This record gives sequence, structure tokens and C-alpha cells, in this order.
Amino acid sequence: MTDTTSQLDGPAIGLDSTVPSTWSPTTWFAVISMAATSFALVSAEFLPAGLLTPMARDLGVSEGTAGQVVTATASVGAVTALLSNVLIGKLNRKTVLVGLSALAIGSNLVAALATDFWLLLLGRAGLGIALSGFWALSVAVVARLVGTNATGRGMAIVTLGVSLATIAAPSMGALISDWLGWRAATAMTAGLAAVAMLLQVLSLPTLPASTSNSLSDVFRLTKRRTVQLGMLAILLLMTGHFAGSVYVRPFLEQVTLLGTGPIALALLGFGIAAVIGNVAGGRLADANIRMALAVTGVLMAFSALALVLWGEHSGIALALVSLWGLAFGMAPVVLPTNLSRGAADALEAAGSLMVVSFQVAISMGAVFGGYIVDHHGASGPLIITAVLAASTIVLALLQPRS
Repeated sequence: MTDTTSQLDGPAIGLDSTVPSTWSPTTWFAVISMAATSFALVSAEFLPAGLLTPMARDLGVSEGTAGQVVTATASVGAVTALLSNVLIGKLNRKTVLVGLSALAIGSNLVAALATDFWLLLLGRAGLGIALSGFWALSVAVVARLVGTNATGRGMAIVTLGVSLATIAAPSMGALISDWLGWRAATAMTAGLAAVAMLLQVLSLPTLPASTSNSLSDVFRLTKRRTVQLGMLAILLLMTGHFAGSVYVRPFLEQVTLLGTGPIALALLGFGIAAVIGNVAGGRLADANIRMALAVTGVLMAFSALALVLWGEHSGIALALVSLWGLAFGMAPVVLPTNLSRGAADALEAAGSLMVVSFQVAISMGAVFGGYIVDHHGASGPLIITAVLAASTIVLALLQPRS
């Protein structure tokens, strides 16, 4: 197997489990720059949700066709994730991260200036490369910044950018689009990426790689039982989440019989709870990863099943949607940390497997959820969420004690 000191060594900063629990200001600055990058990238990823109508009208395509810009981002990201940490070779990881932010800037500008749908797809494909490359490196870089014993807390701050972007991007995108047009809204995501890149340049230490990864190294990791369990946990929990979460609104409309205002309140509660889940998940993951995985599975399974059983009561439904949000906020912290524990000597290769697992889960969840809701109604996908989330509890019990 390739010598994995590329993730661990370096004159500027090393992977040290004994890094003090109190971070220095420079460490905080570096981690916050990673969070700013996640916010910028995910904001650009989710922006089309609020722009489809004007975007489709301007480019002369249907809204369904315009919606494929999201598919393009995810599809390119899935392929890139497997290869990104191989293709970067021995490049300094700080240089790679700054380069990915520059790619995001250029891709968002291409999308903003696109004169036809194919140029828009090209810009979104570039964004997919930037997204997958960033997330494939994220756990390894955070571990180098804060130490392995604080990886969960570090990733909690980084994924906080995801939660905030998920809440803000669609609504802010729609607002800016109505005011200045969808192209201006898209161009503003290039500005966010530029701010993130500046923060990276100023805050990240040099992160040299003493050797490179190979595709065989990535595949060889899949032979480890702990890595297999970590990937399976991502596939089960995230497939379950994306199979059901997309159809929470139809469920609240058709079963709980809520109007637009209460539904917006429910989704806001989901988002706020997700932010809390980021913080709670990071602390719990560092303290006891098996417990963190089990708790995440229990919360998501219970909230989804309870919605099916008692979701006709509006107060209960609002509370359960928020509980689901708490579990969702924990997931992107707990799941990568869980996988990385099985590959502490190869975090970059594990990062590639992590991103591929997430992308496959998102795709599978969308397919399963869509089929089930068409054939069994709005409650069907939530049952799938409950079953798959409950399965991760079993996986948590199978995890070796650390």
C-alpha cells in the first residue's frame, strides 16, 4: 500500500492526536476558512432550487430540463471523488484547496454568463469537480489542523457551512433573482467562493504531501471491515434520508393538512435543528463514535416512523420534523468521522470513498423515494427512511470499540 504519510507528515503541521483541546487563534482561523468554503460551495450547489423558473425561461428550456443542472453537478462529483485524490499527486494540499476554490469561481461565472443550456451545464460540471475535490480532502485536512481526537468537532464547524447554506441558498437565491435576476444571484456565489479562497490563502498552513495516492490504494481500503461498515452506514442512513426528506413537504400538505406558512415554519425548524445537530454530533463523535452513530440512527428512524404514525397532529408533526433535522445535522459529521476511524493512516483515500458513498446514497434515495411516493403515497418514503436509519443502529453495534 502506498505510504500514507502524505496525509500525516509535513513541516508545517502534522496529524497529532495530542493536539490541545483548546485551539489556537490560527487553528480557529484555518478551520473557519474551511467552513466558509463549504458554505460557498454548497450555496452554489443548492442555488438552482430557487432559480429554476427564471433560469428555464431565459434559456428557453423546461423547468424539468433546467433541473438537470443539479444532476450534472452530482454526477460529475461522483466520478471526480474517486479520482481527485489520485490526480492531485504530490501537490501541496493548500494549493489544491485554493485551486478548487478558483475553479468554483470560474465555474459560477461561466454559469452566470451562459448563453445556452449547455454552457450552463459546463459551469455546473466544474462546480461538481470543486465540490467533490473539497469534500474528499476535508477530513484529512481537518485532522491535520486540529488532531485526530478533535476531528469530529473540526468537521462539525466545517459542515456548519452546509447547514447554513441549505437554509439560506434557495430562499436568498430566489429573493436576489427577483430583484436583480438569476444571473446576478449565480454571480454572487462566485463572490462567496472568492471570499473563501482569500481566507484559505491567509489562514491555511502549508500542507505538503510527501507521496501520492493511487487508485489501487483507494480500492484496497475497501477490504477493511471498518471501512466497509463506514461506507455501508453512509449508504443506509443517507439513502434513507434523501428517500424521505424530499417528500416531507407533500406529507405535511396531504397528511398533516398544513398550509404554506406552517410548512415554512416546519422547514425552518428543520434547518435550525440541523445547525444544533452539527455541534452536538461533533462533540459526541469525538467522545464515542459508536454511540454517535447509534444516536443519529435512532433519532432519524424515530422521527420518520413517528411522523407516519402520528403525523396528522400538527404540533407533533412540527416537533418531529425538527427532530429529523437534528439527526440530519449530526449525520455529515458523524458518518465521515466514523469512516475515518477505520482508515486513520489513509484519510485522503478514505475521503474519496466517503464522497462516492454520499453521492451514490443521494442518487439511490432520489430514485427509491420517487418510485415509492408514486405508488404508495407520501407516507411510503418515510417508512423507508425509518427502516434504513434503524439499520445503522445495528451497524453501530458491529463497530469495533476504539
